[in-house]
Amino acid sequence: MASATIRTGGKQYRVAVGDTIRVEKLAGNPGDAVTFTEVLALESDPPRFGTPLIEGASVAGQIKAQGRGEKLVIFKFRRRKRYRRKNGHRQAYTEVQITNVGD
Repeated sequence: MASATIRTGGKQYRVAVGDTIRVEKLAGNPGDAVTFTEVLALESDPPRFGTPLIEGASVAGQIKAQGRGEKLVIFKFRRRKRYRRKNGHRQAYTEVQITNVGD
């Protein structure tokens, strides 16, 4: 079974057909098709590696969900200075199911 290493949202993911991954938010609605063109490596026989990308290779997927992650609390504190700052953040993500890996 062929797998690939793709780059999206400043991160790298190793994917194969049928995998579901959470990536940085992509434009689109659930059910829409998405194509990743930044393919760094194809793990087939023989394996192919890009410098840094493989020309003409792409990975296709389908958006399953759009959502926001768990809340992270950012708390800044300086002792003896009466300085406290509390902030929260929820990162947006897109859940993608991989449908095709290849050229």
